[in-house]
Amino acid sequence: MEDNKDKSMYIDFDEYIRQGEPEKRDRADAWRVAIGLQAVDGLTTSAYLQETARRNIEGDITIDEAKELVNQYYITKTTHDKGDADVEEADRVSANIVKVLSQPTFAFNTNGFISVHRRVFDGVLKQAGELRQYDITKKEWVLEGDTIRYLNWEDLRRALDYDMEQERNRSYSGKSADEMISQISSFVSGLWQIHPFPEGNTRTTAVFTIQYLRSLGFNVNNDLFAKHSWYFRNALVRANYKNVVKGIEYTPVYLERFFRNLLLGEQWDLRNRYLHINPTQEWRVQPNLNAKQTPDKSPDKSPDKFGTKNQYIINLVAVIGQTETSIKEMLAHLGLKNRESFMDVYLNPAIKEKFVRMLYPDKPRHPRQKYLLTAKGVLLYNQIMKKD
Repeated sequence: MEDNKDKSMYIDFDEYIRQGEPEKRDRADAWRVAIGLQAVDGLTTSAYLQETARRNIEGDITIDEAKELVNQYYITKTTHDKGDADVEEADRVSANIVKVLSQPTFAFNTNGFISVHRRVFDGVLKQAGELRQYDITKKEWVLEGDTIRYLNWEDLRRALDYDMEQERNRSYSGKSADEMISQISSFVSGLWQIHPFPEGNTRTTAVFTIQYLRSLGFNVNNDLFAKHSWYFRNALVRANYKNVVKGIEYTPVYLERFFRNLLLGEQWDLRNRYLHINPTQEWRVQPNLNAKQTPDKSPDKSPDKFGTKNQYIINLVAVIGQTETSIKEMLAHLGLKNRESFMDVYLNPAIKEKFVRMLYPDKPRHPRQKYLLTAKGVLLYNQIMKKD
């Protein structure tokens, strides 16, 4: 299986993301991911979808209008060519993913995960949002035709509930970047291995993962999901495959390298041939492409590694630390008196850049409102403490 070359991506997304207005940039990013994720099932989008996406990015139509245009296009289409069903699926699912990624709401629980599948495959799969009721196997290219062991269908919901609860109770406080990457990889790998749906598990897992990382405060570089969606799937396969006879153990390192690129800005060469259980000599060692420029890749060396050189944010993160802190307490620790200035210079930028979050986000004026660090903020705090 060759790597995803993004043949369907005719829009210059990078141009929108580099130079576009913030809203255009966000819409272009969502479309880039949505279209790129179709590669995990060997699907490509149509020219009509590309043009519809462009109109939405430019702000000429809303995402709901874009979805309706795609829907009407296939309802009224009179000629059908070989492969039209696959292209229609890619078009509809792409528009659905953009809709999901454009919404700020996110439910971190089993029902929320199932809801993502239902919304992503709405109008495409009859079983959208339904758990499978049979056991499955899948022949994998990276495993030379072997399959991983997916969970039996009777235990799907129980397993989803367990994994969600374990991750919800997991603390990232005091964790190094390496430990955090390992935990995130383990959660995503386990969630995917359950494979709860008849179809569309990888695309659903990818969309849910993007939402979850955002909720933790990470500014996710979705370009990796767009350009390396097939690597993402094969890395999940290797993380869940073990064959004692062949001397193969579970190998999460490939998935961890995907997340290291995604969250730490590293540059592991994400090509699928490195993931094959019997690679040729040329593909046995997966290189880190920027290792020569930066031999020491420890992210704990500089406090701006995770997205800010703003000293006000750094100071605020150091003050909040591992506690839940009120504005009054923050003012006292920083030796400030002007609440309005503090909000403008310290707190609001820290919240906007997702280093800090509210304890009661749905009630900003809650009488007992306090503030705490996001996972992204915890990483920065750990760096500050290590440096000090």
